[in-house]
Amino acid sequence: MRHRKGFNHLGRTSSHRKAMLSNMANSLLLHKRIATTLAKAKELRKFVEPLITRAKEDSTHNRREVFSDLKSKSVVTELFRDIIVKIGDRPGGYTRILKTGNRLGDNAEMCIIELVDYNENMLSTPKADATKKRRTRKTKTVAKEDKKVEAASEEAAS
Repeated sequence: MRHRKGFNHLGRTSSHRKAMLSNMANSLLLHKRIATTLAKAKELRKFVEPLITRAKEDSTHNRREVFSDLKSKSVVTELFRDIIVKIGDRPGGYTRILKTGNRLGDNAEMCIIELVDYNENMLSTPKADATKKRRTRKTKTVAKEDKKVEAASEEAAS
């Protein structure tokens, strides 16, 4: 029985789960968006968001704490140098999970997890000409009758 178990073990041993989450966090911070299963994405969110919060204060201690989880100097440098500049003023909620449907092979729920301020499509403002325009449906007979009415009104006007 799994009463009072606080998180999803993802069917892996503790060491395998930690290594997998570390690798997925490296990929997410490096590429800003990854596709994975919904269960893994939810666990990855719990893993990555405290690291980003810790990166808000750039100190040697915080860098070492983040490095102990990520195990990659280049990703830690990018997190503290580039990523935190863009999303550092947020009070939390640094990631977004977008569901994409089910996988064909085993019907697992798939999703995309991404860093919030890096999705350019959602950040862009809608264009002015993207407003909804009303379209009418006219059949050929109605269109011919409209032309006849217009021609008659032009003759009457002249």
